[in-house]
Amino acid sequence: MNKNTVRGLKATAIIAGIGLLAGCSASGNQAVDIDLGSGPAVAGEVKQDALDGVTLTFVSWGGVFQDAQNAAMESFEADSGVRLLSDGPTEYSKVKAQVDSANVNWDVVDADIVWAAAQCGEDGLFMDLDLSIVDISNIQNQELVGDCFVPAMQYGSLFVYNTDKYDDEPQGWQDFFDVEKYPGKRAINGEPGDVGPGIIEAALLADGVKPEDLYPLDAERALAKLDTIRDHLIFWTTGAESQQMVESGEADMVHIWSGRAYGAIENGAPYAPVWNQAFVVNDAIGVPKGVKNPKASMAWLNYYLGAKAQEIMAEESSYSPIHADAKPNFSENAKKFDVARPEIAEQMVTTDPQWWADNFDEQAELWANWLQQG
Repeated sequence: MNKNTVRGLKATAIIAGIGLLAGCSASGNQAVDIDLGSGPAVAGEVKQDALDGVTLTFVSWGGVFQDAQNAAMESFEADSGVRLLSDGPTEYSKVKAQVDSANVNWDVVDADIVWAAAQCGEDGLFMDLDLSIVDISNIQNQELVGDCFVPAMQYGSLFVYNTDKYDDEPQGWQDFFDVEKYPGKRAINGEPGDVGPGIIEAALLADGVKPEDLYPLDAERALAKLDTIRDHLIFWTTGAESQQMVESGEADMVHIWSGRAYGAIENGAPYAPVWNQAFVVNDAIGVPKGVKNPKASMAWLNYYLGAKAQEIMAEESSYSPIHADAKPNFSENAKKFDVARPEIAEQMVTTDPQWWADNFDEQAELWANWLQQG
C-alpha cells in the first residue's frame, strides 16, 4: 500500500451508500456538552463514555488506508461512546464549501500535507490544535506537526536501484545523478500537476546543497541539475506506473514512494532502497472550522495518536506509525521500508510543507514548463 494507491482509489473506494449515510447523520449531529475529564491529555486515551450522544464523520482517501484508519479507531468508539461514520474521498472544495456556509458535517479530515499546511491560521479552513486535548508529545518527528494538524502516518520519497546491474551500491542522490559511474535510465515523476517535496530537493542535494540549507528552494538550480541527466530520464505519472517500471526493469534507478517500492520488491523485483537523504512524507489530519463538537473531534485526533491505534493503522496499511513507541508487527521485507525505524529515520531529510504551500502555484508552473521543454 502506498500514497498513490490511495489517491487512485478516490473515486471508487467508498462503499456504496456510506457517503449518503454520513451526510444525513452528520447533518443531524447537534452540539453536546462534553466533559473529557481533568488532567493532561494522554495520546490514545479517552474518558469512558465522554462522547455518548455524539456522531463524528471521518473523511479520508478510501481503500486500504481508510479501512486501516477506521480499524485503528474501533476501540475509540467503544471507549468513548461516540458514533463514528466514514466518508470520502477527501475533496478540498467540499471542505471549503462546508466551512464557508457554516454547515460543517465532516468532523475530521485526512489531507495532503501541503494543502493542510495552507489551512492553518485566520484565513485557513482548519482549527488550531487544542493541545489541552491533543497530546503530541509522543510523535516521533515533531516537525510533522502543524499548528492545525497532526501527521496521519509517514512514508518515504526515495530511490531504488537495480541490484543486478550495479556492483557498487549507490549511496545517495549524487549517485542518482552520476550517469558515468552508474549508467542507465532514471525514472522520476513526470505529472505536471504533481509537484511537491521530492525530486526538486533531491536535485539540490545532488548539487551540493546541505539539507539544512534547502529552503527556500532554488528551483531554477534544481531544474538545471535535472537538465544534466535529461537524456537519461524517463517519466511515470502514477504510483502504479512507477512500481511497474521497477518490476519490469525499465529503469535502473527509480524515484518512488516507499510503499510502491515495497510492493515491487515484494513481487520479486531485484531492487534495493537507498535511504540516505530520502525524504519523510506524510498525510495530515485536521478539524475543519465550524464543526459542531470541536472537543470531540480533538479527542478523535488524540486517540488516533496513541501507540495502539498507530500499530493497528500500520499493520493494516503498511504505512509507518508516527507514535515513537508503536511497534507494528511487520514482515521482514516491510521492516526494510518502515521509516519509523531509527536506523532508517536518522538518515532521512524532513521537508518543509509550509514553504511548498506558500509557493505551490509558482513551483507548479516552473515544473510544468520544464517538463514541456523535454
